[in-house]
Amino acid sequence: MEVDLHCHSTASDGALAPSVVVARAHERGVRVLALTDHDTLEGLEEARAAAEALDMQLVNGIELSCTWGGATIHVLGYAFASEAPALRQAIAELHEGRWLRAREISRRLELKGMAGALDGARAIQQELGDSANAPARPHFADFLVRAGHVKDRAEAFRKWLGAGKLGDVKQHWPTLEEVVGTLREAGAWISLAHPWQYDFTRSKRRRLVADFVQAGGHALEVVNGMQPAEQVGGLAILAREFGMLASAGSDFHAPGDWSELGMYRPVPDDLPPLWARFHHVQQPRAI
Repeated sequence: MEVDLHCHSTASDGALAPSVVVARAHERGVRVLALTDHDTLEGLEEARAAAEALDMQLVNGIELSCTWGGATIHVLGYAFASEAPALRQAIAELHEGRWLRAREISRRLELKGMAGALDGARAIQQELGDSANAPARPHFADFLVRAGHVKDRAEAFRKWLGAGKLGDVKQHWPTLEEVVGTLREAGAWISLAHPWQYDFTRSKRRRLVADFVQAGGHALEVVNGMQPAEQVGGLAILAREFGMLASAGSDFHAPGDWSELGMYRPVPDDLPPLWARFHHVQQPRAI
């Protein structure tokens, strides 16, 4: 695909540096790319320089964490003013929250006899690329593998780090309404990330989408990588019902992982694509 609106670098929980992500995307035919690292803009400057050298359009992107209905939800923002005060403040608070979360994960693992988790996860993170952000659960998983506590990353999540496990530390994220409001203040186009990945009933997922639209969201990520076609169909129905734009992306994190840059299922032809709103537009839209 020529457009990819969802990918990650070493600025958050990806395995490749921002410039390497851009180069890999270009090699795979992507010409409009949004780097959407979790709760940070750290990788955008490096990514933009790489994109300009390759005559690609890099769209300002971010994936912000928030809460709704007792669950952690991810919201994607695009083509925003990166210096917007509200956005910068929100990112600073999330940055500190992620460090508190990492320290708590480490403390819990140490109580179970797995000492040095924070330093070990941080070392793995820094091997991938210098970052001021806190190590994320994939970094802790790789530490557990390296230290011999588990055989692979899948076992680390299954036993220690996955949903409901010891290392699944709940922290204070802002609400869905707060995050959407922050992005709107920055002039962003706003999409609800991978709505099918949340463990919701059909009716709860519909309520999430309704609340997202009510808060001021614009788009639904109808396609996330190579998710099953029936999920794409279900999300397309919701996008039509609520009159939403459609966004799509690979959700790339690492080579050989579940997705690859520029690779995702087709977006249904009748849905208006979000990227048409900022393709080749360098300035954020007016609020």
